[in-house]
Amino acid sequence: MTAIQDQVILVTGSTDGIGKQTAYDFAKMGATVLLHGRNRERAEVTLQEIFAATGNNRLEYYLADFSSLTDVRHLAEAVRFKHRSLNILINNAGIGAGNLTNKQRALSQDGYELRLAVNYLAPFLLTHLLLPCLQQAVPSRIINVASVGQQPIDFENVMQEQQYNPMQAYCQSKIAGVMFTFDLAEQLKNKGITVNCLNPGSRLNTKMVREMFGEYRGSVQSGADEIIYVATSHELEGVTGKYFDQKQEAQSIAQAYDRKARQKLWQLSKSLCNL
Repeated sequence: MTAIQDQVILVTGSTDGIGKQTAYDFAKMGATVLLHGRNRERAEVTLQEIFAATGNNRLEYYLADFSSLTDVRHLAEAVRFKHRSLNILINNAGIGAGNLTNKQRALSQDGYELRLAVNYLAPFLLTHLLLPCLQQAVPSRIINVASVGQQPIDFENVMQEQQYNPMQAYCQSKIAGVMFTFDLAEQLKNKGITVNCLNPGSRLNTKMVREMFGEYRGSVQSGADEIIYVATSHELEGVTGKYFDQKQEAQSIAQAYDRKARQKLWQLSKSLCNL
């Protein structure tokens, strides 16, 4: 495995919460860290904070609103333009269910259900577009940040047009990410790119959790520690297509292991992302 000081690592959603802590920890280790956010001012402040705390001047930030697949494409183009190779891609950016009393259905800029778009379609597209960079850096790793909040996808109501429930929308978007992990791992088997997903911990002290539940139980540092473990551990070299609950390999829900459901989701995702 390439020394961490020689690695280029993209952490999406890294201007806040677990993503910011993960980016900080990687910067402290000496890696080249690509930050991502949707707000320029916050991205600049985050970069300056991490530089001041670590002294690492190999930090860059990229802007993209994950509710827009056009923005995702521009992000991938910008990363590919500056970096021929990418060692680790951490798909962390996402939104929660929001205030659970608000049952109003929200849409992305492309007209898709917002949580599916941001939590799943954006990383699905970004990962595909960055595969050439990951291939240049083999052995490389893709980490999809998942959740214990998982519910089977209702393919008759993927966009939650009937009986909209924000928590169900969130849980469906998260199981979609797990299913994507399993499929992509199979496709990339023996190509030097591993693909795993993890729940970094439940109800950690993030804006998403506070908005959904009003309280939290764990720290962002604990969540970042779990992500970094799956992204860098020597024990996991060559391990692919797994779901981890923190550092332990775990079982996802039954639909994640249903090949027909995964194939249906894959075809739908390619169509929605115009791949």
